[in-house]
Amino acid sequence: MAQDTVSRSLHDIGLAAWFGGTLANAVALNPAAAEADSANATGRVANAGWNRWTPVNAAAIGAHLIGSVGELIGNRGRLATQQGVASMSIAKTGLTVAALGATGYSRLLGRKVAEDESVAAASGTESTVDTPLDVVRAQKKLDALQWVIPALTGILVVVSAFAGEQQRPSNVKKGVLSRVFSR
Repeated sequence: MAQDTVSRSLHDIGLAAWFGGTLANAVALNPAAAEADSANATGRVANAGWNRWTPVNAAAIGAHLIGSVGELIGNRGRLATQQGVASMSIAKTGLTVAALGATGYSRLLGRKVAEDESVAAASGTESTVDTPLDVVRAQKKLDALQWVIPALTGILVVVSAFAGEQQRPSNVKKGVLSRVFSR
């Protein structure tokens, strides 16, 4: 089995930042923005925080995807020979696509909210009576997505841990034998 330290590191660090950053923003940035002096300042603080996080998040996601492809290439033999590895890889890919979709959609909504740099807001995802209706709609969706993204990426962390368990020599042997005897 070849060493895939670089791929694993990119995969894990990228996923950790994607998960942790979005969770921190949901738990801390969005509610903390409400501590600003005015509703307009609340919107400005939330927008500034999210706009600063976006390039870091994009780099984290890119690192995760590059690492994922590297891991896939490094484990192509196990994909073909060890029972359960292909189905786990398909599940991970589906979860990754869902997390990417939710993240992309969230960014589009975030752009809508950030068009007016000092839009009135009660928090990063909550409106006031002075918030424009199109921003209110985007904030309502963002309020849900701020939890969906860390949930999806958190599940990816768990599935990745399961994938690591599949690589234990005893599990590789068991999986290969199961594949051979199921044919």
